[in-house]
Amino acid sequence: MRSKQLGCLTPTGIIAALLTAFVITGFAFTQGGVIYSPGPLNAQAGEAIGGVTSHADIGDCKTCHSAPWDVLTMADRCTLCHIDVAVDMRMAASLHGSINHKNPNLKCGHCHPDHRGPDAPLTIATGADFPHEELGYSLRGHQQLVTGEAFKCSDCHVQSLSTFNSLDCQTCHQQIDLVFTQAHTINYGIDCLACHDGVDRFGKAFSHEAFPFRLNGKHAQVSCVSCHTNARGVIDFASAPQDCFSCHGQNDAHLGRFGTDCGACHSPEAWEPAKFDHNLAAFKLEGEHAEASCEECHQNNVYKGTPSDCYSCHAQHDEHGGRFGTDCGSCHTPKDWDQVTFDHNKSNFPLVGAHERVQCENCHTGGQFAGLSPACLTCHADPAFHAGAFSSDCASCHTAFVWSPARYNLPHPMVADEGGFGVNHGGTTCKTCHPTNVYSYTCLSCHSNNSGGEGGDD
Repeated sequence: MRSKQLGCLTPTGIIAALLTAFVITGFAFTQGGVIYSPGPLNAQAGEAIGGVTSHADIGDCKTCHSAPWDVLTMADRCTLCHIDVAVDMRMAASLHGSINHKNPNLKCGHCHPDHRGPDAPLTIATGADFPHEELGYSLRGHQQLVTGEAFKCSDCHVQSLSTFNSLDCQTCHQQIDLVFTQAHTINYGIDCLACHDGVDRFGKAFSHEAFPFRLNGKHAQVSCVSCHTNARGVIDFASAPQDCFSCHGQNDAHLGRFGTDCGACHSPEAWEPAKFDHNLAAFKLEGEHAEASCEECHQNNVYKGTPSDCYSCHAQHDEHGGRFGTDCGSCHTPKDWDQVTFDHNKSNFPLVGAHERVQCENCHTGGQFAGLSPACLTCHADPAFHAGAFSSDCASCHTAFVWSPARYNLPHPMVADEGGFGVNHGGTTCKTCHPTNVYSYTCLSCHSNNSGGEGGDD
């Protein structure tokens, strides 16, 4: 039994239908839309171009629509008529030139569609369709008005789509926060686009952490305008000085006497108290100097030029009354003022022998140091035994290593006789023969049978 045919849905019928559709489509395509039109063209009269005031007056589809094999594209044919736009596209500073420079693949029909009726506008640049980012300003932060309605192009481009006035920003933003907007324009001017690009680069999400100068401590609480004074653009913000003195110089309590490197003592955490590393200065704080307050040496806030010698600070406490000069460091140290170490070898009276064991006060009586005589008789008075027979040159017989016994180095009438007394008297002390003083003598202390009287002159 043969199957029932479904009308023309036979293999032959299907092939014939496809061929017919292909021919019709190809003909319409090659003829530039002569057979098929998506809708009426715009009929609004405008400036006459070649005698034509609207697209509806053109009549021939081929004027705008090109075949696939044509050299000129539809966008090229647009500029053949709209010569002013062609010139505009070559100028990067213009609206069309900026779009063409940043997105050369964008077609005219993206913003200027037609075939939507005789009264439909030829320019459609809604926020959703128009590539606003290509012009350097993003609309991501401008989706809704303060009323909650969606933005329209005319909300910002009041006069025309090709112009923009920064004052229109204030009109809208004053509705959001009047006080802030007025203060902001006073501080930074009215050219909003000089800083803002629609992505809030300098808005609430701005972070100083992305820049070399981070806001730490008290700096985090300072208003932007305090450091970025008279800033009118991104370059002005970037050129703000980063050294302390540029901002704090007018409040310098030191009046420049301590230089301009505020960070050597102060920190952003707190301006006071300040901490100065004296090891970086010529005068290092050692011993008890490290415990002294700054004001004890730097009176009246004078820092630069403060004397570093001991006497300038300690003269009023000089127990020597200036008798020992002004070089305190030759005896005293910052570790302990009372631990005195004086190198007598640097004086004109080096301490040798028994003098090394003598207390300072034995020679320096009454606290006198400077001007003392180095003569022996200053400390060692002429003993009664000498009876004034010798000069003040004690060192001719005595030494600093041991005072007694002394060696008599002058001519002696007795011990100098060769073959007589001098033969056996070499190791005899003076008091062996002179028990009382040098003017009396006796031989009987050794020679009991010898003649001669005590005190004799022979």
